[in-house]
Amino acid sequence: MSDTSALLQTPLNALHLELGARMVPFAGYSMPVQYPAGLMAEHHHTRSAAGLFDVSHMGQLTLSGPDAAAAFESLMPVDVIGLGLNKQRYGLLLTDEGGIIDDLMFVNRGSDIFVIVNGACKHGDLAHIQTRIGGRCTVTPQFDRALLALQGPQAVTALARLLAGVEQLVFMTGMAATWNGADLFVTRSGYTGEDGFEISLPAASADAFARALLAQPEVKPIGLGARNSLRLEAGLCLYGNDIDTTTTPVEAALNWAMQKVRRTGGERAGGFPGAARVLAQLDGTEALTRKRVGLIALERVPVREHVELQSLDGVKIGEVTSGLLGPSADKPVAIGYVTPEFAATGSRVHAIVRGKAVPMEVAPMPFVPNRYHRG
Repeated sequence: MSDTSALLQTPLNALHLELGARMVPFAGYSMPVQYPAGLMAEHHHTRSAAGLFDVSHMGQLTLSGPDAAAAFESLMPVDVIGLGLNKQRYGLLLTDEGGIIDDLMFVNRGSDIFVIVNGACKHGDLAHIQTRIGGRCTVTPQFDRALLALQGPQAVTALARLLAGVEQLVFMTGMAATWNGADLFVTRSGYTGEDGFEISLPAASADAFARALLAQPEVKPIGLGARNSLRLEAGLCLYGNDIDTTTTPVEAALNWAMQKVRRTGGERAGGFPGAARVLAQLDGTEALTRKRVGLIALERVPVREHVELQSLDGVKIGEVTSGLLGPSADKPVAIGYVTPEFAATGSRVHAIVRGKAVPMEVAPMPFVPNRYHRG
C-alpha cells in the first residue's frame, strides 16, 4: 500500500470517508474499493437496482476545430469522421507497432469531440495526442472535472428525477444538461454490461450531485471491487491487465471496434499508427501468435491474473489476465490469452493454480448477458 497522503483525491473523497469506504491507491488516487456492505452486495445491487461509482480519476479532454475529427481519426483504427451528432464510440490509441496505448470513449458533440481516457494513462495520452495532432486541432484537458457512473436497470428511473430527458437517450448517445446551474454532459454508457449513464460535471458540483443521487431509493454507492467484477462478467477489457502496448486490437479480439471504412478496401482504410500490422492481422496475412478469450473454470477454484495456462499435455499456451469468482455468473470466470489453436469455444485447457491443474473451458463473452438500452 502506498502512503495515502501522497495520493490525489477526487472531489468525492470526503463523501467516501463519510460513507465508510475502504480506500486504496488506484491510478495515483485514493479510491474506494468497497463500502461496508461489501463487494458481493454492491455487485448484486448494481445488477438489480442502481449503483453509483466515482470514476473522477479518469481523464476528460476535448478536441475542437474544423479538422478535429480527421485529426483524431489519424490516431485510431476507428471511424471518427462518420460519427453522428451526440453519438458515442469506443476507440483505441495505437503505437506505431499496433500496440494499444489506451482504450477510450469519445462523443461527437458538434462543437467538439469529448474524450474520456483511463486514469493511469491520461497524462501520457494527452501528451501523445498533443504531440501527434496538436497542430491540427485544439486539445484541451479537463482533468479537473468530475465523472460519475450510475449503472443498473433502475439507473434511468433515479437519474431522470434529477435530469429531465435522460430517459430518451439510447446506448452510446449523449446530451448536455444543467443541474443547479452546473453544466453537465451525460452519456448512456458505462463499463458494467448494465444499462446506465456516465455524468461529467464540474468538481465543485460533484459532492452535491452525488448526494442527490444517493438520496434516491434505488441508488447505493459502489466501489472499485464491484466495478471490476461487473466489467469482467461483461467481458470488457481492463487496460493494463487485458490490453496494453504489447497487444494489438486483433490479438485482443477487438475487431468489432474497427469499422469497415478503416479496413482494407474501406473508403478511409489505414492511415493510423500500426496500420500495416493491424490490417495484415485483420486480413489474415499475418498470423496471430495469441488471442484473447473468455474462460470458465470447471471446478469452483478462482483463477486470477498471471496464472499460467497449459494444454492438457502440460505445454504452456498462455496466461490469465483477469479472473475471479463471478458473483452473478456464480462460477469462476476469467479473461486470458491463448495460442490460436486453443481459442475456439469449447477448447479445454488447464490453469496452474498453486501447482494444481484446474480444468477450464474457452467460453463466449460476456459471461452475463448485457442489458444495454438500445431503444
